[in-house]
Amino acid sequence: MEGQIPTKNSGKAKRVLFVCTHNSGRSQMAEAFFNEYAPPHLRAISAGSQPAERLNQTVVNAMKERDIDISSQKPKALTVDMLDSADIVITMGCMDSNACPAAFVPTIDWGLDDPEGQPIRIVRQIRDAIESMVKQLIEQKFNEKLTSP
Repeated sequence: MEGQIPTKNSGKAKRVLFVCTHNSGRSQMAEAFFNEYAPPHLRAISAGSQPAERLNQTVVNAMKERDIDISSQKPKALTVDMLDSADIVITMGCMDSNACPAAFVPTIDWGLDDPEGQPIRIVRQIRDAIESMVKQLIEQKFNEKLTSP
């Protein structure tokens, strides 16, 4: 059905998986915003098809501007178990890449630019777009109220 999120069951989704190539920027921001704004029965995790060694420091700094500290997060490798246990998989633009194993499961692709190597002003734009999309996901697709403004 047009506009519907692909889910594994007809019940309320409980876990969202955000996927990007390196899990050092976009998907980490989406995970943090989702877990900040969603009610406790909805949780997000993130992973990458080719995880980086560490988070993008500009992304960490941009999130600190929103009072969200992701500095202790580590990039995680995407696994089949993660894909299997997710109710919804959202990719951050990696669907263009052959390295995106999420291409083999139903996903929603947000098609966001990669913040790697970008100046802080561009990273802020990406961060703000992710924040807005996460809020819309929680409010419109899950019909839930945000737990933070």
